[in-house]
This record gives sequence, C-alpha cells and structure tokens, in this order.
Amino acid sequence: MRRYGSALLLVLVGAAILRISLLSELYLRYVQAGLRPYLVVSGVVLVGLGVLAVVVRGKSYDDDEHAGDDGEHGHGHGHEHGHAHHGPRGAWLLALPALALLLFPPPALGSYSASREAAQVAAQGVGAFPALPAGDPVELTLAQFSSRAMYDSGRSLKGRTVRMTGFVTHGDDGTWYLTRLLVSCCAADATTSKVEIRGADAPVTDTWVTVTGTWHPKGKLGTDAAWPPVLDAGSVKTVREPADPYEQR
Repeated sequence: MRRYGSALLLVLVGAAILRISLLSELYLRYVQAGLRPYLVVSGVVLVGLGVLAVVVRGKSYDDDEHAGDDGEHGHGHGHEHGHAHHGPRGAWLLALPALALLLFPPPALGSYSASREAAQVAAQGVGAFPALPAGDPVELTLAQFSSRAMYDSGRSLKGRTVRMTGFVTHGDDGTWYLTRLLVSCCAADATTSKVEIRGADAPVTDTWVTVTGTWHPKGKLGTDAAWPPVLDAGSVKTVREPADPYEQR
C-alpha cells in the first residue's frame, strides 16, 4: 500500500479542492469568487496526476513480478529492487491536512482574527461622496458606511436609515460591534471593518446579524476620533452566515 502513498495523497488533495470549489461554495471562506476556475482546474489536475501515478506504479510492479518469474536469480533481484526502498512511515501524516479539508473544512475567519488587528485608519482625504440611493433603509456594506461616516463632508448619511450585515464582536468596555473582514485576494490578506452598535443588547460573539439603524456622528471627520463609526440600532436580526462571508476591497 505504501507504494501508492504519494499518489493517493495527490488524489486526496485534489478531491478536497474539488469538494470546496466545484461541489460547494466553501472556497469563498478562503479566496475570492474569481479564483474558483483556478481551484477547479488545480483539483482536476491533482486527481488526474494521482490516478496516473497509481496506474504507472501498478504496471511497473507487474513488470517486476513477471521479470522475477524468469528465474530464481531474477526473482530475488527483482524482489529486492522492487520492495527494499520505501518512504518514511511518517509521510502518511501529510495526508491529515488533506483529509481535514475534505471532511471538515475550516470555518471562515471570525472574531478572533478581527481582534488580532490593531485599529488603523486609512489615510484618506475628506470630501463629498455621491448621493445615496432613494428610499430607506438603504443597504450598505460596512466599508461603505465607514467611509461615509468618517470622510464625507456632505454628510450623506444624515437622516438616513441604513441596513448592514456582519458578525458580532465585543470590546473590552462592554461595547459591541458589527464586524466584517475585507479581502483583496484571499483570507490571508484580510483586514477588519467594524461599526459600533448602540441602543441594542449585544448578541453572542460571532453571531451573524443584520442591523438597521441611523448614523450617530462621532469625532471630527478624517481623524482617528471618528473611528470606529457608530450606528444607533433600530433593530437587530439574527441571520445565517452568508455564502461569501467577506467584503471586497
């Protein structure tokens, strides 16, 4: 069985990639949607290489057996050559990450990752933003809301009801935040966007919620005092984690 170990490892890794990218949308926990075709192709190639390796090694083994049947000396030499060299037994441990991804895909990044990042306000000039769409509540991402709350000299959020979705994180002083991770390429480059929620009881950490409310002005525009922006909540509704848990930069 060890003869086929590396080949089976290729098949396992390829199957795991296909499971999260072709048979489900779990890949969105790790990379952007645009990378799906590359994941599918990678999975197919790995599975194909693994199957090919099994076929080639099986044929090579059969050839060695037939060569050994030609004579006692040939059998002894073929047996020694065919079976004396094996990889280290610990190499099978390499299969564990592939099995874990295949059977128990890790969840998307959440409150722990968000809390590891220090508060950083991007250098951005204050200026007027385009008007928001008509009608309330207006759907916004956390990044859109934060940008307008912190840098919009036209105060386009004033008097408007907005609705946003994210997961819950807690501060050290009893405050809680609606939080979302922003990615450019994959989960490895994720940064945090969060909005302080006031006027509503805090749900459990990592609970996904949709919050509807109004902007609460805070601090001077364009300064650290304006971060994180604040929303006075009118309603907080628990929702399922979206298929794509990240916002795009």
